[in-house]
Amino acid sequence: MKAGSRSRSRIGNIISLVFLLLIGTFIMLPIYYSVINAFKPVSELFLFPPRFIVYRPTLQNFLSILRVQSQSLVPMERYVFNSVFLTVVSTAGYVLIAMMAAYPLAKHKFPGKAIVQKVVIFAILFRPEVTALPQYMLMAKMNILDTFFALVLPLMSGSFGVFLMAQFISSVPDDILEAAKIDGAGGKSIFFRIIAPSVRPAWLTLIIFTFIAGWATSGGQFTYSEPMKLLPTMLAQINSGGIIRAGVSAAVSVLIMLPPIIVFLFCQSSVIETMAHSGIK
Repeated sequence: MKAGSRSRSRIGNIISLVFLLLIGTFIMLPIYYSVINAFKPVSELFLFPPRFIVYRPTLQNFLSILRVQSQSLVPMERYVFNSVFLTVVSTAGYVLIAMMAAYPLAKHKFPGKAIVQKVVIFAILFRPEVTALPQYMLMAKMNILDTFFALVLPLMSGSFGVFLMAQFISSVPDDILEAAKIDGAGGKSIFFRIIAPSVRPAWLTLIIFTFIAGWATSGGQFTYSEPMKLLPTMLAQINSGGIIRAGVSAAVSVLIMLPPIIVFLFCQSSVIETMAHSGIK
């Protein structure tokens, strides 16, 4: 390779690195600002221009969360339990259902398979706002409004997980499945011992997406009683307290933000592998 080519390549790498650093800084800036706001006293929260350094850090915002919630009819533990229960159940349930639905679409032939595949892809185009009213009417007919079913079922009704899992399951060699059948393995054994381990990056990625969606949902359109409400609703109630509760609101925002970040850090390698495999950009 000529010296000029190596020089241009090196310059190109430097430019790409600087560009990526700028993009990464731009992405991380809101997270950083949210974290430092949680440690700011009220006197520093509303300064203009905003400061990205805490001059008098305090833990009072976090300590005040329990004081604020002690004034509520519903303890904070109830909101935490509701959000954790919803997130865990919906994530585990949806990942399992998506895998079970994707397996026959990817590896079996049945009448109407092409139509089902098109419906799955077409359903990805619909925003949750479009399906909210039909979901509400359906759950009202089933008489499950203001219950955990009303919170969990909408999170388990998306088709993206089925599409993603079907793309990965279709890449599992048929010869392996045929060999397992010859050895006497049943459908359940093939699914859990061959299919599930082979598509591990895909369902770990789906866990992240579903966990974030479940943790961020408010469920306010399907639940009405205070004991059934979730952490985002508690945050909105704290925000309604005005300037005096701004620091507490910032502290709660950081606490709500931590679980999805932790889950992503544990599964990030699988997300990268999934995107590289499936061509998702």
